[in-house]
Amino acid sequence: MTIAIDIGLSASGTPAEFDLEELLSTRLLVQGNSGSGKSHLLRRLLEQSAPWVQQVVVDPEGDFTSLADRFGHLVVDAADYTDQALQQVAERVRRHRVSVVLNLENVEVEQQLRLAAAFLGGLFDVDRDAWNPVMVVVDEAQLFAPAAASETSDEARRAALGAMTNLMCRGRKRGLAGVIATQRLAKLAKNVAAEASNFMMGRTFLDIDMARAADLLGMERRQAEMFRDLERGHFMALGPAVSRRPLRVRVGVVETGSRSAGPKLVPPPTQASAAEARELILVAPEPETPRPPRRMPRASAPDLLAQLAQHRPALPAAEPVAPPTPEEKAEHRRKIAGVLTKILAEPDAPFRPASVLYQDFLVRCRIEEVGGPAIDIPAFRRLLTTARAGIGAEAAERSEWAQAVARAEALPDDVQGVFLLLARAALERQPCPSDATLARAYGSRSLGRARRLLAYLEEQGVLVVRAERGGRRSVVLVGLAWETAPGDPNGPEEAVTAAA
Repeated sequence: MTIAIDIGLSASGTPAEFDLEELLSTRLLVQGNSGSGKSHLLRRLLEQSAPWVQQVVVDPEGDFTSLADRFGHLVVDAADYTDQALQQVAERVRRHRVSVVLNLENVEVEQQLRLAAAFLGGLFDVDRDAWNPVMVVVDEAQLFAPAAASETSDEARRAALGAMTNLMCRGRKRGLAGVIATQRLAKLAKNVAAEASNFMMGRTFLDIDMARAADLLGMERRQAEMFRDLERGHFMALGPAVSRRPLRVRVGVVETGSRSAGPKLVPPPTQASAAEARELILVAPEPETPRPPRRMPRASAPDLLAQLAQHRPALPAAEPVAPPTPEEKAEHRRKIAGVLTKILAEPDAPFRPASVLYQDFLVRCRIEEVGGPAIDIPAFRRLLTTARAGIGAEAAERSEWAQAVARAEALPDDVQGVFLLLARAALERQPCPSDATLARAYGSRSLGRARRLLAYLEEQGVLVVRAERGGRRSVVLVGLAWETAPGDPNGPEEAVTAAA
């Protein structure tokens, strides 16, 4: 049975409908400048499909909480939960098939990324027996899947981007159907936007966004100017769930209201005289009443663990402690390397966020009684990157390897591990790693992403990929003159172990 969702009217006056089952299989991307009617479109879609499918709304501004009054959605205030607790809430949401609105309006932007990542991760990681269809609507998706670095920390950005990528790229088999809305396509990560097969393009003014919108809809570039002329609530639709050709749609009315409606003109009161205005405005202020303390943002679990690891009770003054001997330093490096080796030996370690691995690392260090100064998360990231490349603690001290590390530091954090893996293979004249091995070092299972990553590094002038006989390839590192032996890009995933 085909379930048709009424979105509004087409330019010819006929109903414009979404095939709900097809929409859940092929996902939806909505784009339009502020005031173009994106939230109105999402609200219409949610209201019309509420009787047919479970819904999850990631709401950064609290606009969709009114769905609770009319359709019974559960509003989850993210400010009341930690990352771990919110992940457990998401798992229960899927098991019990309850429609929810994740309200993020009361938390800071960086914490919004962390909490949204935890919630989406809980939806994604639930057991197979709970893989029922869920429509996951993410408003202002460019906040959670930015195309470039922002003012937030790299850790929070990567966590949110990874969760959004899982939703759009791998969520279909788990029953997750992503519906994302953004103000600008240029601000949204391409690997997230590219997974949608249905598009609703609203009013847009910037040339780059109009050109991308026209390309997605299969229109000629000269037709892109039309996006400037679209009225509020009018969209160009395309996709297997709505129309095989670009279709102009006017979104219909909604039953629930938004708390962020546009401002209405309100005439000011009759102007008072200058004396009255002075008395009203410049009167001596009344004594201030004490305000209730503002809720402090919760520290993340990695930060708390780092603080606990660094905490030392106050001790009476004692004689200065002698600096560690070279033998003690070597033993400390050996213990740290042993802990990292045990962590990376777990099958799912390459695909877990660095923050989660850091928690495991701190706990294991306490169990193994690893002394010395506490390692903060930036230092841990450097150790983790080196360990994933298969470089042992002693080998990392060599001057040749220091050159590779120096060049890696100029690259984005998420690709440094792949570069160092290639550097190690080139330094030891080993075969070029396969796509599966590179993808694992990047923390992904996508072979296509590994190939795109190699192309990106080549575009940045970091390396040169050479085609060899028999479909093999080798990699030359620019500036180091190191070259790998020819390797099979389609070969199996290789276990990366530290050199002795």
